Amino acid sequence: MIAYESLKPWLFKLQPETAHHVVATLLRMANVCPSLFNRWLEKHFVADPILNQELFGRTFPNPVGLGAGFDKNATMIRGIQALGFGYTEIGTVTPQPQPGNPKPRMFRHVEEETIQNAMGFNNEGMYKVQQRLKARYPFTTPIGVNIGKNKVTPEQDAISDYTQLIRGLHDLGDYLVINISSPNTPGLRDLQNETFIAELFAEAKALTDKPILLKIAPDMTPEQAVALATLAVEKGADGIIATNTTVDYSLVAHPKEIGGLSGKVLKEKSFTIFEAVAKELFGKTVLISVGGIDSAEEAYRRIKAGASLVQVYSALIFKGPELIGEINRGLVDLLKRDGYSNITEAIGADRR
Repeated sequence: MIAYESLKPWLFKLQPETAHHVVATLLRMANVCPSLFNRWLEKHFVADPILNQELFGRTFPNPVGLGAGFDKNATMIRGIQALGFGYTEIGTVTPQPQPGNPKPRMFRHVEEETIQNAMGFNNEGMYKVQQRLKARYPFTTPIGVNIGKNKVTPEQDAISDYTQLIRGLHDLGDYLVINISSPNTPGLRDLQNETFIAELFAEAKALTDKPILLKIAPDMTPEQAVALATLAVEKGADGIIATNTTVDYSLVAHPKEIGGLSGKVLKEKSFTIFEAVAKELFGKTVLISVGGIDSAEEAYRRIKAGASLVQVYSALIFKGPELIGEINRGLVDLLKRDGYSNITEAIGADRR
């Protein structure tokens, strides 16, 4: 196989969204070329029992998942597993198809190893995603489904979008994620309030027994994040994902004035919010950490802080497909170094 460092200069000559489509096309080949899929799987997937854990009624073979936003339409599930991910999160899915925001809407900050995206929940809509998941689910590794409202749906009608998605998709994934923290849909983050969350989870929990998690933004104080996450858990959330992208454009030298930043510059901002939430909620709910994770050491820091699972996205763009295997092999070494026989013993070690 051609080394990613040799391909990266050519990929980076393409517009970021074009490069994404090239990679997506390659990953979809796993659906029609099992031999290629099996070779990738053997190369990248780490199947050490020390990484196994039971969550949401499923076995997660390793704790590293692909964050939402990469496979918006559930077309790459097999290919993503072949990169070594222990689970994937598809979406964000909206009830109706929508094109997203005007292009260009994705930008690289190469020196900062950071992506800025203003995609705006571009996806093919619930019906097409349903059909793909029906053909794939249940899968050998867990699948999360990230859901959001359509751009044209008024705030006062937002709950109907989420309940429609829950009804249509809850039987086709292992957990659902309520996304009200993306900066790319006008007014979406305004839904991060007590009234909306209380009403949404009351309706959602009446519709399904599947775990429903809330994904929160990094652009609030730790105290605000703790209050929001605690409220969500009290109202029925089965977990918290921290965090989404940031609109703190001071983190990069040459920002665009649209979209959210992910990648290396988000690392400490995301960890600060996660740490605050974990201090309050570790042991009370499932915690998933995402934002700037690019190494085994960083994944291990999040795990010891209380994360049962972690997610990677932007680092994959800058470091390539070897990264997930490297993180998981590194985690095996770190766990053994510290005398753990299973990852569950290390989760929240810094909280005890």
